[in-house]
Amino acid sequence: MHLRAFTIATLLILLGLSQSATVNPLPVRVDRWLAVQQLSGAVAYYRKGKKAQTARIGDRLELVGDGIKTAQSSGAMLQVDTNIGQVLVLENTALTLTKVGRAPDNGRITYLQVDQGQVRLKLRRFTHRGSKLEIQTPAGISGVRGTEFGLIVQPQGKTSIATLTGSVLTTARGQSIPVNAGSQNFTIPGEPPTPSVPLREDTSLRSRFLFMIEGGVRKVRLVGQVDPVNAVIVAGVPTATDRNGQFSAVFLVPSKLRIDVIVITPLGKRQVHELSIP
Repeated sequence: MHLRAFTIATLLILLGLSQSATVNPLPVRVDRWLAVQQLSGAVAYYRKGKKAQTARIGDRLELVGDGIKTAQSSGAMLQVDTNIGQVLVLENTALTLTKVGRAPDNGRITYLQVDQGQVRLKLRRFTHRGSKLEIQTPAGISGVRGTEFGLIVQPQGKTSIATLTGSVLTTARGQSIPVNAGSQNFTIPGEPPTPSVPLREDTSLRSRFLFMIEGGVRKVRLVGQVDPVNAVIVAGVPTATDRNGQFSAVFLVPSKLRIDVIVITPLGKRQVHELSIP
């Protein structure tokens, strides 16, 4: 099944503004950027066509192709140039600037791309009807109106959204599902979004171990299940979950009979589960 680019479209409109405007970015470079405001751990900063370097406070994403990449247990806070909000880039995430521009009404237009990882946005309402922010991921389209929400992109492109305030409209395969404040949903690449459900922020884990021998080598398979919107890191490795939140991972029977599983919600709540192999 062919994967289509999933776009998280964020359109914030000032209340009471009734005059419509055509949103066509100007085909010239404009003074637009996202600035690195805070850093934690190992974060790389790269510009299109140039070698990545260690990110520093004040670095700007201002040209198409600029981006940052966070390592495990690392993160960065980006400030949008117009001070309309912040973008928190969490661990194991690559974020790239794909388009910047201005609308005819002087609104700001910013497109970002996240192929895997987790970001959290806190945005106020724009003062121009044409202002627009989009996040592209591998799974669908979502539109936002002055909101705070979190987004996770799993290794195989499954994208989860949880909305704390405001509203998000997720769209894929010609179908749209609203994710209002206090709701969550997910989208699998090539499929329409799932119906939104009440926000759970549930980091619980159900798990079991299965023992097997392959090629004379004794192995153990961990089979687990979490809330379908959550991300899972098994023994330090991001691991994809299916539509039911199920996942599995295979290991050689270790000398240390313990495996750590980290469960993370789209809004960033996390819990470490220390599993002992019987």
